[in-house]
Amino acid sequence: MTAPSWDLSIAFQSLDDSKLTETISQIELRIAAFSSSDTKLDVHHLQQAVLEKESISVQLATVASYGNCIASVDASNTQAKALVNQMTKLSSDLSQAFSPYLDAIVNASEVQFEAILTLNDDLAAQRFLLEEERKLIATRLSVKEEQLLSAMSVNGKNAWGRLYDNITGSMKVTLQLPDDTNETIGLSQAASILYGSDTLRREPAWRAIQLAMAQNKESFSAILNALAGWRLTEYKKRSAVNSVHFLEPSLHGSRIEQATLDSMMLVAKKNREVGQKAGRLMAKMFGTKQLTPWDQLASMPPLVGEASNYSFNEAIEIIKDAFAGVSQEMADFVGLMVENGWIDAAPQETKRLGAYCTKFADSRTPLVFMTWGNSMSDVLTLAHELGHAFHNWVMRDMPLCKTKYPMTLAETASIFAENVVRDALMAKAKTKEDKIEMLWEELSSALALTINIPVRYEFEKAFYEQCANKELGSEQLSDLMSKTWTEWYGDSMSEPDPLFWASKLHFSIPEVSFYNYPYLFGYLFSIGVYAQREAKGECFYSDYVSLLRDTGSMRAEEVVQKHLQMDLTQETFWQQSLDRVSQQIDEFERLVS
Repeated sequence: MTAPSWDLSIAFQSLDDSKLTETISQIELRIAAFSSSDTKLDVHHLQQAVLEKESISVQLATVASYGNCIASVDASNTQAKALVNQMTKLSSDLSQAFSPYLDAIVNASEVQFEAILTLNDDLAAQRFLLEEERKLIATRLSVKEEQLLSAMSVNGKNAWGRLYDNITGSMKVTLQLPDDTNETIGLSQAASILYGSDTLRREPAWRAIQLAMAQNKESFSAILNALAGWRLTEYKKRSAVNSVHFLEPSLHGSRIEQATLDSMMLVAKKNREVGQKAGRLMAKMFGTKQLTPWDQLASMPPLVGEASNYSFNEAIEIIKDAFAGVSQEMADFVGLMVENGWIDAAPQETKRLGAYCTKFADSRTPLVFMTWGNSMSDVLTLAHELGHAFHNWVMRDMPLCKTKYPMTLAETASIFAENVVRDALMAKAKTKEDKIEMLWEELSSALALTINIPVRYEFEKAFYEQCANKELGSEQLSDLMSKTWTEWYGDSMSEPDPLFWASKLHFSIPEVSFYNYPYLFGYLFSIGVYAQREAKGECFYSDYVSLLRDTGSMRAEEVVQKHLQMDLTQETFWQQSLDRVSQQIDEFERLVS
């Protein structure tokens, strides 16, 4: 089996499908009817408004996902991009139509609020999300201001993210190879080389990406400054009662307390040596004194013979076998994803960067996107995204509003899936060399998540603190990135990646700021969850599924307290996970010594 492309026919047959046209027309008509109706704010009309918004949202999200899936595979597809833009506009229209009702719900008395939720189970299911909205009452603008802000964001804030996707999706880079030949490929294809075992093309790929980023750095700088400027202006407008710090919207969206984030980052900083040690050991395997930026994501160099390559089919069998060790249901789910064509991994020149999992809201169909490169890292990326997909799958019978989990908890299932695959391969390792290869992936994850993720967080935090007073030019952004990079990597890395702020798409996602620390949260949290596997034995799987099903209707601290009986605001929780990471790194060091 070669790496597959999506079959999206469970939603629509094509962009010209009459069913798609009809669905869009229905959405437009329903939003228009919503907007033009007399806005009555008694309990009955508030109930109907909540239910209608949820119903329209399902249709809208399905069409948006369909368009985004096609645009992800082919960033040059103007019809798909136009569809995504149209759905962004309609989403804004729906938000504006619902704004008067949401304002009334947020400001309702406790008695009125309880009355709104008592009509049926569908309304009762909305309790958690509406309670979260009510927490923001002090920062809400007037209805007309909220509507204006939503309308302006379509071609304001969101347009900057589209620009980034358009630039990177159409980029070609030229690799200058050691034999003095050149190779021109798409940006996503070059990025996938960094994860593989091709030692001859890896540094040329990194250098080519650096050059491409440098050539577009003014555009990327404008995107970052515009997004930050938009957000800071909005937060200032929302600060009439209480000043809104730039981290607060992220914390609210991640459903964690400031004390939890502070505790986690403090423990990460105290334990920087753990990730740095991983980097130094990786450098040793490459035969270098320090790890190079182009090697930090790479497959382990072969101890004997040539580096291992994995076909997509082999990867699926590895993942299925590993998942079966937890539950046959998990393994069968992987087979279902493949059989139904819900995975797109085939390399394409016009593919966007990155990997992700999404879903069709109407059928609850999970979908996985990545670019296959034949490395063990690709195997684990596929496992990661299938973990996300499984998370969606076990919630498919729940009301959609109860499945909207935050990024912090979203990473639980994905990184758990990686751990399952690594452990299964480690258990099967017959030689010391096999064990070293599997522990290499532990080192790679430790470096990426305990060092690189904090670099992103500290950079973005410093950027927001500085750009409150002035824009930062591309050189200033590069200087800030280099400074932060050096602080966290220390002597484990040979040189910084000054243009990482441009090449990492997470900084240019308009919908979410601080698209970084949730990965560290998910990594350490999932290690804590995974530690329960052996202790709970046969009971673990059902408890694990129960935890996943709670992620859409509880705050992170509540989920951990309920399922692990621990306090996220205390350093103990984070330290115990980092201690386990440290033990794996020490074991690698022992085996290679």
